[in-house]
Amino acid sequence: MKRSLFFLLGVGFMILTAGSPAAYQIGDTVGDFKLKNIDGKTVALSDYKNSKGVIIIFDCNTCPYSKAYTERIIALDKKYDSQGFPVVAINANSPEISPGDSFDEMVDRAKKKNYTFPYLVDETQGVAKAFGATNTPHVFVVVREGQDFKLAYIGAIDDNTRDGSQANKKYVENAVEALLAGKPVETPKTKAIGCGIKWKNS
Repeated sequence: MKRSLFFLLGVGFMILTAGSPAAYQIGDTVGDFKLKNIDGKTVALSDYKNSKGVIIIFDCNTCPYSKAYTERIIALDKKYDSQGFPVVAINANSPEISPGDSFDEMVDRAKKKNYTFPYLVDETQGVAKAFGATNTPHVFVVVREGQDFKLAYIGAIDDNTRDGSQANKKYVENAVEALLAGKPVETPKTKAIGCGIKWKNS
């Protein structure tokens, strides 16, 4: 009887987990995505086929950690866009849960902060789930190999959530510098520190 019960529970677990693909891992090929930018136009990862890679950052308007990292994110784009690694920011927060993360608020914040990079809205939250993003900010650096983008780094921007000038380890910069030099990323994964993404109510 116990064996039958365990068997049924096991089958039930497999059914529940089937169709729930695991999030991208280091070395995985990242699928293309198309999301609306704050200018109303659609931006796709495939638009960057001539770039060396992309610094994808799941971010938002409201999280104190995101606000603390805003200038550092702008600086990353300013430093690496011209070297072939532009920043693309994505807001996956549900505006029903976090009204300050509505599309209109995204437009307003980007204008106030003079964003030099796309700020995309992940309305279905499907892209965030595909990447396994959990926090804001949460960084995923991809590098182009032929026509594909491979995931090379996942995690935090640096090791100081309050003051970038006091950071001892600049994880994203170190990762991009290694990739530009054709070297493997020494620390490919770190823990993202920030507010949890505000998921839609199921």
